[in-house]
Amino acid sequence: MTKLKLGALADDKPVKVSRELPATLFRDLQLYGRLLAQSGQPPIEPEKLIVPMLERFLATDREFQKARRAAD
Repeated sequence: MTKLKLGALADDKPVKVSRELPATLFRDLQLYGRLLAQSGQPPIEPEKLIVPMLERFLATDREFQKARRAAD
């Protein structure tokens, strides 16, 4: 299996997201959801990937973390 940056997603309440995405980004999110799904399980919907991806991005952005600590 491909080593992806995201691990298993927490089973959380659905959150409604209302934002237009470029078609190419949406297709990439669909593919990512298929790759992240366990064998025999349905693919993870792109809407459920957005928040964990943003959280992961912010958590690993060193400059953001430094600025965040300075703002506290």
